[in-house]
This record gives sequence, structure tokens and C-alpha cells, in this order.
Amino acid sequence: QVQLVESGGGLVQAGGSLRLSCAASGFALDDYAIGWIRQAPGKEREAVSCISSRDGGAYYTEPVQGRFTISRDNAKNTLYLQMNNLKPEDTAVYYCAATIATMCHAHEMSYWGKGSLVIVSS
Repeated sequence: QVQLVESGGGLVQAGGSLRLSCAASGFALDDYAIGWIRQAPGKEREAVSCISSRDGGAYYTEPVQGRFTISRDNAKNTLYLQMNNLKPEDTAVYYCAATIATMCHAHEMSYWGKGSLVIVSS
């Protein structure tokens, strides 16, 4: 049974940091494109960051470039998102998601976690 379980969200002041973790079971992370999708209140889902299954490269949406870092520990089958210099506009539910496609898509992932809430206060 495939499961993705996120942890590490919470409340942080602007400029602070958080690290999200996603423990995967039932499949091997490196067989899929895997990443983080977020949804802010009243907004569409946005693919924040992804590790491609084609080349293992890390991709980021422009608003988080230079502040967020995605990484993967294959031995632990766990995905991470280190978020630094957080801004109020980063407030959202962050979902860990995986896809059999080579790249993440905000609305077309194969597997989803339940989400982890990140709130950044100004």
C-alpha cells in the first residue's frame, strides 16, 4: 500500500525556517518524480519543487528559488523540503506527491500525502 506521510509544518515568523519531511512507503522514491505541491487559501495548487525521475534534477517555482531546497534520502525513502527566509505568502498546505510521469504537475500526481500546514506570520 502506497503511503506518503508529511511532517514538520507549523507556525513561524517571517524570515524563519522550517523543514518538511515526507516518509514514503509502498514504493521506492527514486522510481518516481516526487515533490511538493502547495495550496494557499483561495488559490490554485502550485507545484513548489520537484525531483525529476528523468534526470534526478531539482526544479523550483520562481517565488521559492534561492530559499527552498528539496532533497531525497533513498535509504530512508524520505523526501525533504528545507524552507528558509519564509514569507507570509508561503502560507499554505504543503502536500508531498509522487507521479509516474517524469515531472511533477500540480494537479496530476499519482499519489498524495494528506498535507502539512505552514503558517508564516508577518
